[in-house]
Amino acid sequence: MSLINNVNEKLHRIRVRLYPNYLPSVAGSYIARTNNEASLSIEDVCAALKNRGGFTGKYENLVENVRQFFDEAAYQLCDGFAVNTGYYSIQPNISGTFNSEKDAYNGKKNPLDFRFRALSALRNLAQHINIDIEGVANVSGWIDEFTDTDVKTVNSTFSEGNIFSIAGCKIKIAGDDPSCGVFFVPEEDASKAVKVTRIAENSGSRIIGVCKSTGFQKNKIEIRTQFSAGSRFLKVPRIITSDFVLEEM
Repeated sequence: MSLINNVNEKLHRIRVRLYPNYLPSVAGSYIARTNNEASLSIEDVCAALKNRGGFTGKYENLVENVRQFFDEAAYQLCDGFAVNTGYYSIQPNISGTFNSEKDAYNGKKNPLDFRFRALSALRNLAQHINIDIEGVANVSGWIDEFTDTDVKTVNSTFSEGNIFSIAGCKIKIAGDDPSCGVFFVPEEDASKAVKVTRIAENSGSRIIGVCKSTGFQKNKIEIRTQFSAGSRFLKVPRIITSDFVLEEM
């Protein structure tokens, strides 16, 4: 960043595309979503630190040390401590209410999750990021939000048996092909996809149903449908896949 004449250079770029807005509570015709190339792993970030950031130690030791840090941070979180990394904080959180001081803890009524909060050091970096709008995305359908309505998490976690709500564009399940439906698809093995069998609402912009378990920690949502928004079904089902990953709790 340049300190001459108080001019701040844009050091980073984030690419976004515009998608039709079908969220009833949000005004405007389009919403922006980042055009992510990939989700970086610990190994990826450590490789960047080694190659770009000037880390002089051994790459293998760096990866192992970072893994140990996150393992210990998770252990401390499970003991009720908040963890402050300097850029964001994480803390355990219990949702729901209790009727009296004698109520026993109920995991379904008062689910435990973890809340992330961006700190000023991370928020302040926004002024050094240039946003490039790459036009309206060319999509035949789009999953915008997946909400586990029992625990109020959005695009992050789900639990078997909980009610989910999917918001998006042209996502209605329609057609006589047996492959049509909503699926929880493990990232590790797409062949183990599990089809949702209980659907309560099914429209072009919203689907409500009951979460299924895949037995895998990381999953994506996949909608397979012959819906075309016209008078005829598509001959072959199209597949709409979430760009976010859900963790099964």
